[in-house]
Amino acid sequence: MPIIKSAIKRVKISEKQLKRNSAYKSKVKTFIKKFENSLNTENNDVIEQHYRQCVSVLDKAAQKGILAKNTVSRKKSLLAKKYKLYALNNKNDATQSVEK
Repeated sequence: MPIIKSAIKRVKISEKQLKRNSAYKSKVKTFIKKFENSLNTENNDVIEQHYRQCVSVLDKAAQKGILAKNTVSRKKSLLAKKYKLYALNNKNDATQSVEK
């Protein structure tokens, strides 16, 4: 434990930031898991809602400096890819059912 007053303050601040950052990272992971689990459902509104929430939380994490900008960009890209793939598969299934 430091003796100097400013060093003591820095330790307290670092602990606060660590708690805040780890909580926010956990929140990001939770939203991503919710989105990926919602892809198994057939409800398009829920999937779109979870996708938008993920993107919003990721943007806020980048804005607050919790996650790096490139990391957020990569995660958003992967989410968009999964969302688009789901939308294409869903669209193909709908056209195939109409043709039958």
